[in-house]
Amino acid sequence: MSALPWERMAGCNVLVTGATGLLGSCLVEVLMLCPCSDLHVYAAGRNEERASRLFREYLDSSRFHLLTYDVTQPLKSEVSFHYVIHAASNASPSFFAKNPVEVMKSNLVGTANLLDYGITHGLRRFLYVSTGEIYGEGDGRVFVEDYSGYVNTMSARSCYPSSKRAAETLCVAYGAEYGVDVVVARPSHTYGPHFTESDNRVYAQFIRNVLEGKDIVMKSNGTQYRSWCYVVDCVKGLLYVLLKGKNGEAYNVADALSNISIRQLAEMVADIAGKKVVMELPSDAEQQGYNVVTKSVFSTEKLESLGWSVRGTMKEKMNTTIQECNKNGK
Repeated sequence: MSALPWERMAGCNVLVTGATGLLGSCLVEVLMLCPCSDLHVYAAGRNEERASRLFREYLDSSRFHLLTYDVTQPLKSEVSFHYVIHAASNASPSFFAKNPVEVMKSNLVGTANLLDYGITHGLRRFLYVSTGEIYGEGDGRVFVEDYSGYVNTMSARSCYPSSKRAAETLCVAYGAEYGVDVVVARPSHTYGPHFTESDNRVYAQFIRNVLEGKDIVMKSNGTQYRSWCYVVDCVKGLLYVLLKGKNGEAYNVADALSNISIRQLAEMVADIAGKKVVMELPSDAEQQGYNVVTKSVFSTEKLESLGWSVRGTMKEKMNTTIQECNKNGK
């Protein structure tokens, strides 16, 4: 990532919300390793114990700061955050089924709270980490950034895509009304080792199965076809959007070489671990949280135009993910 204009962040304070999540924790690690010796990183999350464990190697650094914070509450601080990367959001299907109100509040109220704070505290740029689910059910086409598909607003499961859509518009509205510099990233399905204990997305469940010495349990026919991205590649994409993206624009983040079905994903993880794939009927709660989209493939031409690229195969990166999870006792 040496091609990035890191000098723009010299002497700056960067706030990362959702810092204990998959993307947030990787973002913090990359920012702490960036060339700017005077860049201060503020890692914000609700779980102080998890944050202290994840970032223990940085706790003694004068450049690193833990911030226990729930984005649904107004931010009370005197720090001027020059860059805010808002990655706090419940992205696990179990939350969509059990806590749809809280999912919507974290996306809408949380975004407003951070933008309101930034307006009065020297904000230079706001990066909103959205989702590819804003594209809705789709019609089989590859998703480009100006596409907007159908979302059933009368389904509680739509708490996630609907509030993410609205939060994107809220960012643009703050730009139009208050002159806030905002950019939006739309990650595809992302995988990596530091998923939370409550994360029940399919890849996390598959990895837990094999690390427990079990076969992989499939709770659907697995025909859903998705774009995927390794967390390190995704974070690299987010930083390209933050430092090189155009104000008021959205960018897809995905790996064009990692477009596979859920069944293929299960077979990949099983093959790495020497296990089998077995079928099991899902519970009613699990079915309520399922993504109804059958095909979700992203165009990344816009992000690539900024200079972003990826290397390596998905199987290599999934193998690395499983090894790291095993080492950390996932």
